[in-house]
Amino acid sequence: MEALSNTLAVAVTFAYLGISVAYLGGWIIKKATFLGRLATLGLWLALMAHTASIVLRWLASHDLGFGHAPFSNLFESLVFFGWTLALLYLIIEIKTGDKRMGAFAVPLAFFAMLYALKLDPAIKPLLPALKSNWLIAHVITCFLGYAGFGVSAALSVMYLVTGQAKDPEGHKALVLDDLIYQNVVVGFILLTAGIVTGSIWANSAWGTYWSWDPKETWSSACCLRTSA
Repeated sequence: MEALSNTLAVAVTFAYLGISVAYLGGWIIKKATFLGRLATLGLWLALMAHTASIVLRWLASHDLGFGHAPFSNLFESLVFFGWTLALLYLIIEIKTGDKRMGAFAVPLAFFAMLYALKLDPAIKPLLPALKSNWLIAHVITCFLGYAGFGVSAALSVMYLVTGQAKDPEGHKALVLDDLIYQNVVVGFILLTAGIVTGSIWANSAWGTYWSWDPKETWSSACCLRTSA
């Protein structure tokens, strides 16, 4: 199962690349609306394969006797990050019906997965400090928050390129700056939850909620800057 999980991760990476190109083509070639529909279908299929890759890796860890959620190292975290980016974008596309955003948001999932492929994908036993359900809550909330910030950054680039616009059908819809703001809010709330769950995890692992580690300090500074 580990080999199949890794194979799916590679396939999904290049699927995201092809989907990004399809979204871009649909945006540039106005009459090629089928490209946007094809990209959306492809993204749903890629997300399902991505989900299968994560689940298979989880099952493989049980087969190896480790039995831990696949969020324990940088490879697994980046794979999960790519998944959250794709999922969040699809939710936004369903809400707005605007496929142009895929040309800016989906490449983030591709680059996250591409970076992951450069790392060691081997499943390894957890260190004692990582054997906590609070770690799972910490990683999930943090990376969903990162996805919110990532998508808002992609939409900001789109705003600079295209300007304020309604959806392609001309209906009264959420404009880009509203979407950017909403994604920042989602990112702020989830990253705050990630810091809280991380503090609880740190206390259970090392006996202190806060140690002024550079990562802790930087994360809190980002949240304070966002709230301001």
